[in-house]
Amino acid sequence: MRIDLHTHSRVSDGTDTPTRLVLKALEAGLDVIALTDHDTFDGVLEAAEVGKRVGVRVVTGLEMSTEVAGHSVHLLGYGCDIHDEALTTELSALRRARAQRLPAMCQKLTDLGLALTVEEVEAASRSARALGRPHVADALVAKGYVTDRTEAFNKWLGVGMPAWVPRYNTDLARAITLVHGSGGAAVIAHPWARGNADVLTAPLLESLVLGYGLDGIEVDHEDHDADTRRLLFEMGGRLGLVRTGSSDYHGTGKRGHDLGCNLTRKSAFMELVSRIRARGGVV
Repeated sequence: MRIDLHTHSRVSDGTDTPTRLVLKALEAGLDVIALTDHDTFDGVLEAAEVGKRVGVRVVTGLEMSTEVAGHSVHLLGYGCDIHDEALTTELSALRRARAQRLPAMCQKLTDLGLALTVEEVEAASRSARALGRPHVADALVAKGYVTDRTEAFNKWLGVGMPAWVPRYNTDLARAITLVHGSGGAAVIAHPWARGNADVLTAPLLESLVLGYGLDGIEVDHEDHDADTRRLLFEMGGRLGLVRTGSSDYHGTGKRGHDLGCNLTRKSAFMELVSRIRARGGVV
């Protein structure tokens, strides 16, 4: 069984529609995928319906914007009730925060000589539900300022770069509680990527397991080298965490993250399903 539990569609910052994403998963020989768009469930029903027709199981998911001590951490939620009031209210707040920082980012870029408007960012997003920096990057590409998203982030949009603007994120522990309250399982995405190894330490992860019931960590990810994967796998085993693997596929929006490039073991997936069932989530 080939299982990829971290993918994105055009609903957030991927480049494929949910339908096209599922069809590409079928072409890639995947049996199970999770659609985990940023801070929204809006593509899940479309993807699930297509999956039923073509024989690809689609797990309800999202990637939630959270933070620990001011550091950005992404939390994957699986099997959540997409109508849960507490969770959907918080997701709405996160999406508002995403949209509210766009004017400041555009103004910073314009002041730096890269004239850009919010309307141009919205046009580049192709009506994405969750707007973000990747859409600003796409607008910069469309205007010829940069060649791709990577250059846009490295030069202008990354943390600490000239056009960086902070925004609201949910406290990680609270986000885990919200995911569990909606019946879902909570897994930290690429925990030791992007400088977070010093943030998501073993003691902190243990406290999240003991205090909040954290379910798992994403071990096999393109942003983790072989040594990191080995250390995370061993640590996750000691802490009783489900250890997943996935592509973090964004279509053409992220290079080197092809569907199925990393996979979740069947036993790990079944453990996630068991935990979701125990909470009354969507399986």
